[in-house]
Amino acid sequence: MSDPQRQTPGRAPKPGKGRPKPGNELTRAEYTALYGPTTRDRVRLADTDLTLEIEADWSGGPSYSGNEMLFGGGKVIRESMGMSHLARDGKDGTGRATDHRPVDTVITGALVLDWWGVAKADIGIRDGRIAAVGKAYNPETMNRITRFEMPDRGPAKEAPPVTPTNFVIGPSTEVVSGNGRILTAGGVDTHVHFICPGEIDEALASGVTTLIGGGTGPAEGSTATTVTPGAWHIRRVFEALDGFPVNVGLLGKGSTMNEHELNAQVDAGVCGFKIHEDWGATPAVIDRALDVCEERGVQLALHADSLNESGFLESTRAAFTGDGRDAGGKFTGKKARSVHIFHVEGAGGGHAPDMIELVKDPNVLPASTNPTRPLTVNTVKEHVDMMIVCHHLNPEIEADMAFADSRIRPSTMAAEDLLHDMGAISMMSSDAQAMGRIGEMIMRTWQTAHVMKRRYGPLKEDLEAVKARRTAADGDPSRGDRQLLPNDNFRARRYIAKYTVNPAITHGIDDHVGSVQPGKLADLVLWEPKFFGVKPHMVLKGGQLTYAQVGDANASIPTPQPYQPRPVWGSTGRSPGHNSVNFTAPGVARTLNGDGTGSHPGLGLGKDFVDITSTRHVTKADMKLNDTVPDSLEVDHDTFEVTIGGATTTDTRTELNGATVPRSYVTEVPLAQRYFLF
Repeated sequence: MSDPQRQTPGRAPKPGKGRPKPGNELTRAEYTALYGPTTRDRVRLADTDLTLEIEADWSGGPSYSGNEMLFGGGKVIRESMGMSHLARDGKDGTGRATDHRPVDTVITGALVLDWWGVAKADIGIRDGRIAAVGKAYNPETMNRITRFEMPDRGPAKEAPPVTPTNFVIGPSTEVVSGNGRILTAGGVDTHVHFICPGEIDEALASGVTTLIGGGTGPAEGSTATTVTPGAWHIRRVFEALDGFPVNVGLLGKGSTMNEHELNAQVDAGVCGFKIHEDWGATPAVIDRALDVCEERGVQLALHADSLNESGFLESTRAAFTGDGRDAGGKFTGKKARSVHIFHVEGAGGGHAPDMIELVKDPNVLPASTNPTRPLTVNTVKEHVDMMIVCHHLNPEIEADMAFADSRIRPSTMAAEDLLHDMGAISMMSSDAQAMGRIGEMIMRTWQTAHVMKRRYGPLKEDLEAVKARRTAADGDPSRGDRQLLPNDNFRARRYIAKYTVNPAITHGIDDHVGSVQPGKLADLVLWEPKFFGVKPHMVLKGGQLTYAQVGDANASIPTPQPYQPRPVWGSTGRSPGHNSVNFTAPGVARTLNGDGTGSHPGLGLGKDFVDITSTRHVTKADMKLNDTVPDSLEVDHDTFEVTIGGATTTDTRTELNGATVPRSYVTEVPLAQRYFLF
């Protein structure tokens, strides 16, 4: 299309054939109103300073206009038009088999935001999993697309893992309109204290579809630690969560030297272990738990020793970095082993004051919890009370208050802001109801991205993409100035990876969840751009509509107030058992599922157990767009100030490399009171 302000329905003109007559043309504004934004259009994310630019449109747009899929009165998806007559099994009206298998659900024309790119596409879902990403069509009336344009590579280290394809919709297909909306993968929260059932509603209503953690209810052990201890409790919690439409992974208690007990918890169904200082986080315990993790293929999550009772940061590091010696200097010969470090900044727990230095270790998989994200004028104040309640402290005891104060350091919280923007902290999580908010993991992620954009400007990767585009557009008058300004695509891809694909990779479940890719569970979230990151328009779990913005149930249409997130049919009856799964260690699922004969009945749950992929090969290098290892990172043990080597900014007024990270307290954030009454 030579004129970026004009969009032509029908096939794009072939070179040398001339332009269509003006009567067939649509302006970009008209096209967007009909089908949603297309290639090189930009979308603002809610009230943040972040903008996305569509890099490719597989569902229509400049390259493939004329066959866009829309449902409704007078629209395209009708018999003998956009909808094929083929049955779900691919048979035509005469019973003859064909090569096509219509999908169960199509999401039309959605703007997909994932770690691999920003593209507009139709999404096909079949049997609860993503079947195709590309272009929906009717082979009886439409031509296949044989060459799809691909998203901008930019600075990405690898090609997008999605190959766009054509797929068929038929009489068995339901339609969800994604036009004008943003589609993301469901969130993966790896730090959930299972304290009360209401957490699940809050998680789903925020766009989170996979919960990994532990707990048994509001017991002191669970309000402090994400642990479901022992086979009896593990079975009871799986039973309790069986009716909720979320994927579940439980963490067993790793704080023991008894390998038999550790293995018993794996056999009972946990997908990993949690070591917590409240149960004991000595180097010996870490080493023993990692031995079992290596044998069984599961992950170890660590809340390290804040009090430095059993050693300092160096002692803990020696337990998993593979220097070949234990804390006493004795040679062990063990290799470096990966560890998922919870709240690596330290306010949530971990060696004071230098826990954050672990982000420079290549076998550390670092995560944040959301109460420190981003650093605001209120962050420090609220942490004292949270600490007292969650860790069973007595405010009248001086030693207890000293324990709390040692973990609250605005200097390391400020460094956490910057490390996220650098891609040095790879994940976000909630720490639900135990110094964190389960419904705010996604929101706090995007608030942090906004704060860093406003403070330091566009990322260098986004600037490099613009430079490349300017070079390509040199001498091309059709490229408007707006298209040659920086977008925030790379920053958005980096931040969304923190709560989708990276936690999935860390826990070995990325074959099933974490990104918008064929073959994975259709755990998908649709957002209106004006509510992005705050209130999902619709949440699909295993391909089934599970949570959505719905109005008064006694109204004549589904939109009258109160219009709010509500559970829908994927949340009720026996649906959760079919649209969600439980994750367990490699080789364990078959036993827990049973063989259906009665001789090996399994646990008798509605949800299937699914084996994870071994996590023992995962390192920071596997973290998508968040694999940065700082040149250096030091915490001053007297002042707690942080210096980061290799930190850069596109704002030439600010020097970060080797400089003390400034304590910048934000007074206002987006995605906040503008969207909520309370």
